Amino acid sequence: MMSFEFTETQEMIRQTARDFAREQIAPSASERDKNGVFPAEIVAQLGELGFMGMMVDPEWGGSGLDAVSYVIAMEEISKVDASVGVIMSVNNSLVCWAIEKFGTDDQKERILRLLASGQKLGAYCLSEPEVGSDARNQHTTATKQDDGSFLINGTKNWITNGTSADIFLVFAQTDRSLGHKGITCFIVDGDAEGFERGQKEDKLGIRSSDTCSLGFTNVRVAPENILGEVGRGFNIAMETLNGGRIGIASQALGIAQGAFEAAVQYSKERKVREKPINALQAIQFKLAEMSVKVDAARLLTLRAAALKDRGERFVLEASQAKLFASTAAREIANEAIQVHGGYGYVREYNVERFFRDAKITEIYEGTSEIQHIVIAREILRD
Repeated sequence: MMSFEFTETQEMIRQTARDFAREQIAPSASERDKNGVFPAEIVAQLGELGFMGMMVDPEWGGSGLDAVSYVIAMEEISKVDASVGVIMSVNNSLVCWAIEKFGTDDQKERILRLLASGQKLGAYCLSEPEVGSDARNQHTTATKQDDGSFLINGTKNWITNGTSADIFLVFAQTDRSLGHKGITCFIVDGDAEGFERGQKEDKLGIRSSDTCSLGFTNVRVAPENILGEVGRGFNIAMETLNGGRIGIASQALGIAQGAFEAAVQYSKERKVREKPINALQAIQFKLAEMSVKVDAARLLTLRAAALKDRGERFVLEASQAKLFASTAAREIANEAIQVHGGYGYVREYNVERFFRDAKITEIYEGTSEIQHIVIAREILRD
């Protein structure tokens, strides 16, 4: 049975995240979105709060919290600024989790501790110019040398935190004859010789989160920086993405909640013939639908997180949460604009930013089409 009561610690996490979002993130969110400015100072403060390694064991510099607490914090942060939310999500769900799960004690001491405490920022490098949903078909190669090191060559695309990260998890083909069983994951330092960061992408939404391509030309990686075993990279990537989908569902939930709250507030303030527009049944129906979708997204996301916390299989539930929450975020943001009318279409009001930010949640960490495939496969697996 799932409990819908949050613990005292979880409520404290919510309040801490909410206060920080309102006081430190909100004042600069619109300006950073307009100019595409990476929130470096805010990310550093998140690290000080323990929000960059929330689920990492304190032994390795993390906060030792559960996935439900992570969802709670992600919603509150993303409700104000989804750009900050995705930076936090990638570091927590994709990078820290993968190193703690598959890394050696040496890797955890040298690398995870810095990431979990917010001293370093991580990025996850799976997508390529010709490899999106087809993650098995990696073109980036890693060739073993006589001294046991590997030379990485290739290009990675759409890398969140790409221009600002210090540590990169890079998936590369070490034996093409083995197909996806020949993919290996490497931990690459951002200062490595032959490593090049591309130009920052000019995106529709989440504009203060930086995204770029990465180039690798004979980038040497020592054997002690192989994550997991050689040839196990694809399994690491897929297991990591399962947890990452909870993070993106949480981000989408935050966007949806933010757009919903903005619509409710505006409906109280905007008057037609001296009456607030929320007296109109057409507006009431919109708000009712939005409310249902927000709550459904939250419950699906919390269910996936609770299963993860219990150590149970959560692949189906994580995909359901991401699929529903991302769709709901887009639909709710769209309706929030409609409630605002012409004002919803201008930058003065946040709902147009929510609308632009929502779309990406249907694309990254597994498109909605991929979520349909995963859900169907899980339903039919027995």
